[in-house]
Amino acid sequence: MSSRAIKSAVLIGIFLLAATGCATLPDTDALIERHAGQAARFENASGPVSARRSAAIVAELKRKSGDIDILDKQIALEQAVVDSPLSLGNKVTLLQDGAATYPAMFAAIRQARDHVNMESYIIEDDEIGRQFADLLLEKQLAGVQVNVIYDSVGGFNTPKAFFDRLTAAGIAVLEFNPVNPFAGKTPWLINNRDHRKVLIVDGQTAFIGGINISSVNSAGSAARRPAKTASKVTWRDTHIQIEGPVVGEVQKLFMQTWEKQRGKPLAPRAYFPELKAQGKEIVRAIGSTPDDPYCLIYLTLISAIGNAERQVYLTNAYFVPDPQLLKALIDAAGRGVDVRLLLPSHSDSELVFQAGHSHYSNLLDGGVRIYERRGRLLHSKTAVIDGVWSTVGSANLDWRSFLDNDEVNAVILGREFAQKMQAAFAADLESSEAIDPETWKRRPLTWRLKEWMARLWGRLL
Repeated sequence: MSSRAIKSAVLIGIFLLAATGCATLPDTDALIERHAGQAARFENASGPVSARRSAAIVAELKRKSGDIDILDKQIALEQAVVDSPLSLGNKVTLLQDGAATYPAMFAAIRQARDHVNMESYIIEDDEIGRQFADLLLEKQLAGVQVNVIYDSVGGFNTPKAFFDRLTAAGIAVLEFNPVNPFAGKTPWLINNRDHRKVLIVDGQTAFIGGINISSVNSAGSAARRPAKTASKVTWRDTHIQIEGPVVGEVQKLFMQTWEKQRGKPLAPRAYFPELKAQGKEIVRAIGSTPDDPYCLIYLTLISAIGNAERQVYLTNAYFVPDPQLLKALIDAAGRGVDVRLLLPSHSDSELVFQAGHSHYSNLLDGGVRIYERRGRLLHSKTAVIDGVWSTVGSANLDWRSFLDNDEVNAVILGREFAQKMQAAFAADLESSEAIDPETWKRRPLTWRLKEWMARLWGRLL
């Protein structure tokens, strides 16, 4: 797809002239200290549960996970800064790559009876994109209301005719922050991109993660061959399917984006049906936008790393860390936490790739272990910490995700789901190569020069 690289080349000059969003990242230490010490609170399908029941839930989580402090500290911090509740009674299915994700999405859409809401950074006019378009058109003609949000930069290479076909059939289509300054209904904010990948069906089932609507995600995890050309690269990505009360929170985020972009009033539908418990997972949906006082996803991740006692396993596609994230990782390693970063061995954005490399030396010297995945292009954005706190979503570990983009991640508490995440992490490590600190010190001077130059652009990446 290499659309990220193409769009960066086309728009880099505009970004320099039109920087928007938050100027700096928050002082995480101060915020964490300010919001520490609260008792955990949960909600189920009927609303808030009692303080006694909440305490019992935390006690049971700690019993299964070895009595680690991250649960008390992290739950208190998240509920203090994030509007969405920690919801009980959800079913969460971990989906690896498009080979598992797209069929699950298609199945959910085929079962839709009321509405389908789709929000995606990229919707390409390729085989996968046309399959989605055909299915959405079929449902719209059958009386199911379909509403679609796509990002203007993410859709830069998608012909207008692709979306016109949807609109002509009655599908409500909204272009997020148009590149054309005269096409939007809101102030021109070229840096603010909608990087979310969300599908909501009948207000009861939601999909979120890193997978765009594109044929590059079609290959399954068995494809391990090195790519010879960019057009033949297969991507490694992660998504989740959620059923249960937390779906209502994901739906709220979609509606907020539609309203913020001043889309036409949506056709009346049962967007917020009564939701019942579907499983045993404890989930919080966290959305962040440049309109927030600080990036909620960033703050929760930094605090989770800071609270870690055993392991921090991060998998991410675009790694351009800020000083606080670097410090959190190195400090965690310094207190004996097993900190591992799983990053790409190649990228569709050379500038981002080299900027990430510029931080390897400090991380390796600080005891952080770094692995690069071979063959397939790594695009996942996941974390699993202390075998009990997991997150899957759209946010990269870069300035753009933390300051300029609309993003959404799900936090899942519990040993059972974390074990699945750890198994996926271990499987990716089998196809990865560890970065040896001594070998890295002897890398060519030309590499160092590229890294230094890329690092100068870090805030824009």
